[in-house]
Amino acid sequence: MLMYFLYNLNFMLFFMFISGLIIFCSMRKHMLLTLLSLEYIVLCVYIFMVTFLLDFLGDMYFILVFLTFSVCEGVLGLSILVTIIRSYGNDQVNTLFMFKW
Repeated sequence: MLMYFLYNLNFMLFFMFISGLIIFCSMRKHMLLTLLSLEYIVLCVYIFMVTFLLDFLGDMYFILVFLTFSVCEGVLGLSILVTIIRSYGNDQVNTLFMFKW
């Protein structure tokens, strides 16, 4: 029964990860939607890592390191988003050209 539950959980996590990748590839117009889909993918990887480490290794220090890096990635993405909105007035990716920078 437990193996059936873990199999279904891994299948759901894989489906969530693939749906996050599809959203990331299809929503390239706005920077905020891209950042939100990246955070969703990081959350899916985090849940998968928690289930894997609890089942097989039992070591939780790596999860704290992963959370630290994911928070830093989120803060960096938001700071870039704020800079782009202040510079260009919107978050559309098609207005960002190398000639304007």
